Amino acid sequence: MNWYLGVLKKYAEFNGRARRMEYWMFTLFNIIIAIVLNVLVGAVGEPILMALPVLYSLFVFIPGIAVTVRRLHDTGRSGWWILIVFVPLIGGLVLLVFMIIEGEAGDNAYGSNPKVVVT
Repeated sequence: MNWYLGVLKKYAEFNGRARRMEYWMFTLFNIIIAIVLNVLVGAVGEPILMALPVLYSLFVFIPGIAVTVRRLHDTGRSGWWILIVFVPLIGGLVLLVFMIIEGEAGDNAYGSNPKVVVT
């Protein structure tokens, strides 16, 4: 849960780097929360509750983009690579591969290695 809250605290921070763990834990919690909200809407059936999943999606839209850009920075790529998702068929797969691969060891042009613990 700390990973998820950490991303939300950096709401619109597009500078720096994000570890794989930070990105994937944020994604996992987003999926879990979206499923719970949709099940709640389906179970209760109140029309007013249909706005909950939409509002949640709007709430995490910018932090989701920000953590994706920081994750791209960790792999040594510009944040503009996020636009590759608009390439039909393969764009989303390429971005998925970028999110999966190991970040650059040591410092890069976007900041210091987030895996290094500063004491």
